[in-house]
Amino acid sequence: MAGFEDEKRRILSMSVEDRRKHYRCGPKFVTLSNVPAWPEYYTKNKFMVDKCAASKDAITRLLSGSIYTPDAELNKKISVFTGDITTLEVDAVVNAANNSLLGGGGVDGAIHRAAGGALYRECVTLGGCDTGDAKITGGYGLPARYVIHTVGPMGEKPALLESCYRRVMQTAIDNNIRTLAFPCISTGVYGYPNEAAVCVVLPVVRTMLEAHRDKFDRVIFCLFLKVDIDIYHRYLPVFFPLP
Repeated sequence: MAGFEDEKRRILSMSVEDRRKHYRCGPKFVTLSNVPAWPEYYTKNKFMVDKCAASKDAITRLLSGSIYTPDAELNKKISVFTGDITTLEVDAVVNAANNSLLGGGGVDGAIHRAAGGALYRECVTLGGCDTGDAKITGGYGLPARYVIHTVGPMGEKPALLESCYRRVMQTAIDNNIRTLAFPCISTGVYGYPNEAAVCVVLPVVRTMLEAHRDKFDRVIFCLFLKVDIDIYHRYLPVFFPLP
């Protein structure tokens, strides 16, 4: 099945202003300027973040001797966004896909619906995706120019979950993608415990940003459930401490 190539080239060649006329979400898109970076987010939500703070003993056990010092540059590259990932106007959104890459439930289904049929037609040509790996397609009707698809593990498998985030960020670097939005990968029907997942995700994202700080302008954690919001509030100050 083909028929996506011309549409992909046409959309990617458009200016931002022209692309906005074709967003399937209409005027509901969210620009990067409306997603505050972590320091500003904390200032606006200090009470809620502090309310979720982890105890000193819990932090000591979690870090096991590791030290995360404040880094003003990195902190400005991190955001929390509560809302619909399909409305974010960024270089790429990440799809929590299944091995077929042909759509499913949750975030996967929402991204496919919002992008339109050409995304499915391109995914057919990719031959699926291994768990822990990532593949890139056009974004089509999304405000995001690209979609990076990754397949998370079923159950608590830290090495595979870490691989998802690492491979997505490497794929972004390889394709000059500077603004990137992640959903919560594997924590839904795939059964990865939410809190354990965040304790894998945040250190690997920090490590990748430290190694490639000139390659990214923003990495956004797109959240929907209160449980995830509370957990990110608990651990962002640990792995991305503010001065």
